[in-house]
Amino acid sequence: MTNKPGSPSLAIAVAIGENYAIGKNNQLLWHMPADLKFFKQTTSGYTVIMGRKTFDSVGKPLPNRRNIVITRDTQLKIEGVEVVNSLDKALEITKTEEKPVFIVGGAEIYKQALPKTQRLYLTTIHHPFEADTFFPEINRSEWKVISSEPHKADEKNKYDYTFEVLERI
Repeated sequence: MTNKPGSPSLAIAVAIGENYAIGKNNQLLWHMPADLKFFKQTTSGYTVIMGRKTFDSVGKPLPNRRNIVITRDTQLKIEGVEVVNSLDKALEITKTEEKPVFIVGGAEIYKQALPKTQRLYLTTIHHPFEADTFFPEINRSEWKVISSEPHKADEKNKYDYTFEVLERI
């Protein structure tokens, strides 16, 4: 996935439950080391864009990545992070990048970014979780599956899960 200067390719990296659940009380709903490893491998060396609540739940800038946080608080300063007040502004300051830019949460940022996204790095945790935060429903007819890797639960990962890469048709 390469870009022309002035048009960064937009990707989303997200883990969802079977019911599109992504969080509750600003926390992840599961501890899945395999997904954390997949996320790190997928986004390392790239720019990541996230909302302030997602940043707060992570607690620090993600290493080996350019971190951009979107917030309505125009006075907010975070060491090691670029702070902007809209997704459009975040995309504007990344437009010269030749590598994909990743949206990594939360729900409102995903909702705004999904229509502009060319690729989804999707981990589906095969369990319906109780949640207060959800990923927008994916219309599978708009996407083709590039890769799909199903995995069974094990001693470290409590649920069955599937890693998928989807590309917009």
